[in-house]
Amino acid sequence: MFTVKPEKNIQYGILLAGVLLLVGCSNNSAQKSDSAAVSAPEPTADPALRIVFLGDSISAAYGLPEEEGFVFLIRQKLDSLGVDAQVVNAGVSGDTSSGGLSRVEWVLGKTTDVLVLELGGNDALRGIDLDVTKRNLSAIMDKSRALNPDIHIILAGMQVPPNLGADYTRQFREIFPSLAREYDTELVPFLLEDVALVPGRMQDDGIHPTAAGHRVMAETMWDVLEPVVSALTAP
Repeated sequence: MFTVKPEKNIQYGILLAGVLLLVGCSNNSAQKSDSAAVSAPEPTADPALRIVFLGDSISAAYGLPEEEGFVFLIRQKLDSLGVDAQVVNAGVSGDTSSGGLSRVEWVLGKTTDVLVLELGGNDALRGIDLDVTKRNLSAIMDKSRALNPDIHIILAGMQVPPNLGADYTRQFREIFPSLAREYDTELVPFLLEDVALVPGRMQDDGIHPTAAGHRVMAETMWDVLEPVVSALTAP
């Protein structure tokens, strides 16, 4: 089940250092999408699927209306295909792997079928020990499977810029594929692929993706999510 989307060999450079301020400055401004979870309306009957995005300001679509964020676009895609799914956006600006661990049980409950785990970038920003980040992400997946042994997990990877040091850059990047192999999960190696350095796909602050960037991220995520959804909804 371990799946990796092909990764481009690109030097992300100093600009990506700004991207890793996923929420360092997000906490200083009140934004519509800056609040806690953006939840789908409660269905009148139990949905066939419940998909939860547990993340930071990238999932929360910082600086944009909710409907322009990649999580909302995924919800729209599922609706357009007639998939009976509840999509819960549990993206919180400023969140670290530790923050995600503290709320994962409350967010998931016992009925979540798919967890998209998009955390870790802020750990690097704050200089959190990489072993701590890896342990927290592992614990999130352990708790998720304790709640539902059949849950499908998609890890959304992040990368750090070369100026943080070659060893740190490599070790951080390897956290995500390493955990994906260990836990037999799906993997998006870098959610901001084809976004971080592309004109028009980052906001004026050079930190957060624009609506165009979120459309690219939605496509990147859908490439990995679609086979999972198809398998879960197959007759």
